[in-house]
Amino acid sequence: MIDNLNVLILSCGTRNKIVQYFKKELDGRGIVVATDCSNLAPALYEADKHYVVPRMDEDGYLDVILSICKENRIKAILSLIDPELSLIAKHKHEFMDIGVLPVVSNYDVVEMCFDKYKMFQFLEQNGFPTVKSYIDKEKFYNDVESGIINYPVFVKPVKGSASINISKVTSKEEIELLFSRFDNLMIQEFMDGTEYGADVYIDMISNEPVAIFLKEKLKMRAGETDKSVSVKDESLFKLITDFVKKIEFKGIIDVDIFKVNGNYYISEVNPRFGGGYPHAHESGVNVPGMIINNISKDVNQNKIGKYDSGTYMMKYNEIKIEQTNEG
Repeated sequence: MIDNLNVLILSCGTRNKIVQYFKKELDGRGIVVATDCSNLAPALYEADKHYVVPRMDEDGYLDVILSICKENRIKAILSLIDPELSLIAKHKHEFMDIGVLPVVSNYDVVEMCFDKYKMFQFLEQNGFPTVKSYIDKEKFYNDVESGIINYPVFVKPVKGSASINISKVTSKEEIELLFSRFDNLMIQEFMDGTEYGADVYIDMISNEPVAIFLKEKLKMRAGETDKSVSVKDESLFKLITDFVKKIEFKGIIDVDIFKVNGNYYISEVNPRFGGGYPHAHESGVNVPGMIINNISKDVNQNKIGKYDSGTYMMKYNEIKIEQTNEG
C-alpha cells in the first residue's frame, strides 16, 4: 500500500479550483504541493504547501522541481501550462526513477498538440474530420480559385495558445501583410458552426479513455470557456474515443471540436486540464479522483457519459487576500 499520495501541481497560477479539488479528493491521504514563479499566484495559497520557483526557462529549473519531489515524497506531478508539459514529458523517466508519476502524454504527442499544422496532418492522414489548414499560402490561393475553401479564414501562429495573435481575414492582401510581418503562420478554415469542448481522461494504467465530458461553449474569453452547457452525443463520444486511442494520449486532455451542418470536426488538443474543467468536475466527472486512483495502482472504470446534460457553467471573479513576506 502506498503510504502517501502527495501531488505536485506546477505553474498553478489562478487555477485555484484544481488545487481545491485535489485537496478534497486526497482527504488526508496525502498533501497538495503547488509551485509558481510568482508569489502572487493565488492558487499557491490553496495548497497544503507551496514553493515560489524560478521561471521554467531558467537554468537549473528541472533540478529544483526534482528536489521538491524528493523532499515532499511526491507521487504524481502535473503542470497547468503548455510549455512545461513538454519539459515534464521530455524528462519523464527522471521523475519515474524517483517514484513520481508524470500525468502527461508522451513527448512526441505533446509536441504534436502544440504544432497545429502537424496535428492537422495527423487528423487528415488518419481519416478524422478536421479543420482545413495551410502553411503554404500559394496552395491556399489555388484552393480558393478552385472553390475548395473561401474567405473569411483565420490566420494564426502554428504554435500558440490563449487565442493570441489570431486574425480573421477576408482577402489575399490581408494574408500577404500578415505573412510578411510574422513567421510561422498558418491559414485555417473559418468554421461557421457551434464550438464544443471535451474534457477527457485516459487511464494512466490501462491506457483506455474512461471519462469524456462534453460541453457546448456559449462564451469565450482569452481562449478559455467562460460559459458553457453540458451535452451528450454518442457519435461524438465514439469519435473522441477513436481519436485519443489512435494518437495514444495519456492522462487529462482538453479537445476542441466544431459542429457544422450536423458534422463534427476535431480542431485542437490541450494535453492538460482545460480552463473549463470545473464544469466537468461540478457535474460529477472527477478527474483528480481518477488520477489519485492511478497513483494508488487502481485502474479506473469506464464512466464515459456518466453525467447530466443541461447543466450550465458560469465563471465569475473572486479575490484572495494573503499576508506574505515572500518577495
